[in-house]
Amino acid sequence: MDADAIVVGAGAAGLAAARALASRSARVVLLEARDRVGGRVWSRPGPREVTPAELGAEFIHGPAPRTMALLGEAGTAAIDTGGESWSREGAELARDEEDFLAAGGVFDGSLELARDESVDRFLQRSGHGAAARERARAARDFVEGFDAADPVLASAQAIAREWRSGVDWTSARPLGGYAPLVKRLYDDCAASNVDLRLATVATRIAWRRHAVAVDAVGAAGEHQTLRARTAIVTLPLGVLRHTGDEGKVHFEPELPDEKREAIGYLEMGHVVKVVLSFRTAFWERIAGARYRNGGFFYVGNQPIVTYWTQVPVRSELIVAWAGGPRAVMLRDRGEAERIEIALNGLAALFDDDAHVRDEFDGALTHDWSRDPFSRGAYSYVAVGGGGARDELARPVDGTLFFAGEATSADGDGGTVNGALETGERAAAQAAAALGLP
Repeated sequence: MDADAIVVGAGAAGLAAARALASRSARVVLLEARDRVGGRVWSRPGPREVTPAELGAEFIHGPAPRTMALLGEAGTAAIDTGGESWSREGAELARDEEDFLAAGGVFDGSLELARDESVDRFLQRSGHGAAARERARAARDFVEGFDAADPVLASAQAIAREWRSGVDWTSARPLGGYAPLVKRLYDDCAASNVDLRLATVATRIAWRRHAVAVDAVGAAGEHQTLRARTAIVTLPLGVLRHTGDEGKVHFEPELPDEKREAIGYLEMGHVVKVVLSFRTAFWERIAGARYRNGGFFYVGNQPIVTYWTQVPVRSELIVAWAGGPRAVMLRDRGEAERIEIALNGLAALFDDDAHVRDEFDGALTHDWSRDPFSRGAYSYVAVGGGGARDELARPVDGTLFFAGEATSADGDGGTVNGALETGERAAAQAAAALGLP
């Protein structure tokens, strides 16, 4: 045996799982298809400043105990998001006094339905009149923007249960980005002699009780087969949905029917995110400095409708964000075109093309939907998939264990904290199967 456990994927879940197993004196091989660790957490230096450009995960939702603990271990902390919200629906950019997150409460009524139904269907029946239509619009924007979900596919009951999970949905950011957290996990793995193999793509996971063989291809095209007693699979849902496709990783034998059915009841949300950098924070000066404390901005009738600053941190970065169907419509656009669309939307937001163009200093973006190692941003539950996350998390024959945000069934799906907690949970399960303390 090459190891006690092979961990497939070195995102937040895989790093957490490898670290936890190695701390129990397990021999661990950690395989990662990319040439870096972190997965869908990817911090890159901004063009001009210290504040990093977060191309993947950026926020901390709710108390997030594992995230907060790791930030402390890394010598950093979280800072609450703040600032005012502004919206432009027509001619005027005005303060938005409504809480965007409050729109999630609209779905409470779906829990009284005998059968689950889509967000789209539920909102169509949610009432008539101008007020009801406005509530439905806000709820739809919430599902697309917060869950990156398609309302036609997303489960109304799952959204409601997520909202009632007891999680305090206040938001924060890691001060200085997520990079210190990822580095702490990586350093701990290295110190515990985890055998990390980057640019190594798993192509086959063969398994029987207490025996796993993983075929992989390295950066130079070399083939290798690694053997262990257990494996922890942290592949993103978007990849799991395509296992068995030609050229993709496949399981031998196939995963049990229940597991594959659960995967089919989960969907991968799509996101287009463009991090725009400017020479100065010009929006803090224009219009008599009325937007100086602006945190979030919404502009209707644009391909990208949501923008945010780094407030309370003063920064020259603005993030442009589209989720769900809007992101799908942008998915085939090239990088330069996505950046141009983001700039056009920001100019429409402030009604000030001159400042946007004169101050623009570069942008970073990444197409997670086209990324073969993620195939989307993060997961959500489709109609009828109430127990899908639990089933996806269930071990197979004491040999295969599963982690990642898609396996988080306590309201933390789609979050870094969910990835961390499930990685540690899968490590504890694997350790028990291995007879480790």
